[in-house]
Amino acid sequence: MVITLLGNVLRGFVMGSADVVPGVSGGTVALIFGIYRRLVGSIRSGSSSLGSFARADVGGGLNWLARVEWLFLVPLLAGMALAIVALSGVIETQLYDRPVQVAALFLGLVLGSIVVAWRLLDRRDAPRLVIIAIVGVVLFVLLGAREGLSDETVTQADDAAAWSFFLAGAVAICVMILPGISGSLLLVMLGMYGPVLAAVADRELGYLALFLAGATLGLALFSQLLHWALNSHYDSVMAVLIGLMAGSTRVLWPWPDGLNSTTLGTPDVDLVSPLLLMAFGLLLVLGMNEVARRLDCRSTASEASRLPAN
Repeated sequence: MVITLLGNVLRGFVMGSADVVPGVSGGTVALIFGIYRRLVGSIRSGSSSLGSFARADVGGGLNWLARVEWLFLVPLLAGMALAIVALSGVIETQLYDRPVQVAALFLGLVLGSIVVAWRLLDRRDAPRLVIIAIVGVVLFVLLGAREGLSDETVTQADDAAAWSFFLAGAVAICVMILPGISGSLLLVMLGMYGPVLAAVADRELGYLALFLAGATLGLALFSQLLHWALNSHYDSVMAVLIGLMAGSTRVLWPWPDGLNSTTLGTPDVDLVSPLLLMAFGLLLVLGMNEVARRLDCRSTASEASRLPAN
């Protein structure tokens, strides 16, 4: 039992390490570990219980809570929280000291995620290409317009409005459970990556409570809708996600000042380290996805072999 709990804490730590970096999905790491289906099942049960309690259906809420694998989920979440707390300060420092290199690494991670999401499409037809193009172009333009809204870079928790933490949590949680797209990337696009990272590093409990409250509400309200959309309109949803990632490359473009600017500058003299980091990020995501794909195929084949013959 103890070994199992520690193993889940370790898995959670690796997932949390992935979630804190834009471009790497904790859902992909869960696939690699072979726990994605269990994780999603527990999350759905938990979000269904919140929905039942919101409707004053106490009995239904308790029934859904009983379906959650608590001995699996709690250690996993503890490991994720530990990773986020341990790494947030390091990443915050690197964002300030080496903005170009960090942005180049993040850009490579996102480019790899775009390739992964493209491979997940079942239909690569004209409607899906149109969705990708429209979403990508609109987001690219909007991110450019964001540059002129403020003369100061928002990197500290106190620089952002309190309500924006609540909104960021509600939106980011919906993509954190998906393999292929990173919740941290969504925070980057919202301009909330720096403030949330700073809130974690500086132990700003008030802001973190707002973020967690938003995440709880977002999970309760949107996870079921997201599940329905993926089941009913899978390719269109994936096309939207690809468009979002493609459009986000504007804020991830390393020059002139990393994530601190959406102005598209020209590369500076030091090209070697940013390009190497970009390539490393791209190959890392593709490699992780290949491992996850093979393990998932093996797990599916194993489950099929245990089914009784007709």
